[in-house]
Amino acid sequence: MSTADPVLSLIRPEILALTPYSSARKESSGGRIWLDANENPRTPSASLPPAVLANQALLNLNRYPDPQPADLVAALAAYYEANPANVLVTRGSDEGIDLLLRAFCRAGQGAILITPPTYGMYSVSAAIQNARVVSVPLLPGKNFAVDVSAVVKAATPEVKLVFLCSPNNPTGGLLERASVLQIAQALLGRAVVVVDEAYLEFAGTPSLLKDVGALPNLVVLRTLSKAFGLAGVRCGVTLAHPALIGVLQKIIAPYPIPTPILQAALAAISPAGLAATHASVKLLVSERKRVSAALATFPAVRRVWPSDANFVLFEVTDAAKVMAATRAAGVVLRDRSRDYGLVNHVRMTMGTAEENNAAVEAIAHV
Repeated sequence: MSTADPVLSLIRPEILALTPYSSARKESSGGRIWLDANENPRTPSASLPPAVLANQALLNLNRYPDPQPADLVAALAAYYEANPANVLVTRGSDEGIDLLLRAFCRAGQGAILITPPTYGMYSVSAAIQNARVVSVPLLPGKNFAVDVSAVVKAATPEVKLVFLCSPNNPTGGLLERASVLQIAQALLGRAVVVVDEAYLEFAGTPSLLKDVGALPNLVVLRTLSKAFGLAGVRCGVTLAHPALIGVLQKIIAPYPIPTPILQAALAAISPAGLAATHASVKLLVSERKRVSAALATFPAVRRVWPSDANFVLFEVTDAAKVMAATRAAGVVLRDRSRDYGLVNHVRMTMGTAEENNAAVEAIAHV
């Protein structure tokens, strides 16, 4: 379609030129074992009694849902040990990222800071808002630690948001708590520090949310997609100072939480759902350790990076060969070679033991 088209000619040029986020599902098709998108191989709460999973009498699908369902907000606040006033429920963490960009970055003027290699949607959302992206790479020589002094120095007045992913995707490691807090303290009054904790359940460490009271420029993103096995539900949470939550509520879509999603989320964070999720996390962490140890013994694997998430990043002699071998076995992994500093790196999500064995066996013969 020509850019002279009467519709396309009205769209901002940078949107027309935008390279959209390349998701795992866009990059791959076929296969029978999916270990590329950091999904939980099972939905733990799916085994709960039907009465817990959904009450059809309560669905009322002919009515619009509450913009922020009070029972879900209260349940999520209890789970994250927050005040309900700190909670905004979104369509995945991605909507939280987008809302923050729209709230803080004036098109063509504002900027964000990222620490590559990291989650791609920060840059994509910035591009959509026509916000500049400042990059301060993580330090691979220090297990991809954040360079605190470099981040603070690079946060010029136009930088309104600093995105830190911990555990980081795609590297898998936690950022040091003290480092994150040092950045937030240094940028207080200058920029908002957004900590994406999508994988925190697999790390077994406390959230940075407890520091929001002392550091109102700290925002935490969480999700039910990973540990809870609800990637298809698209339920994320933005946790922040109540004043900021109030601003985000002004610009979020009117009804972001469909009623069936509400029911699925409530079932997942019910006592029975939480017990099932804790058991699932324990199993996946055990698999992560087992798979990491096995990968480290293979000729094609140069290094296995420490992981606090539900996936493992490893460096190989030839990523194309590893991807071809696993694909031939029906296993779909994720080649991260295009990410900053990750040439010949492959990421493997933890699946069931049987799925993991299939992947490990294929890699062993490369």
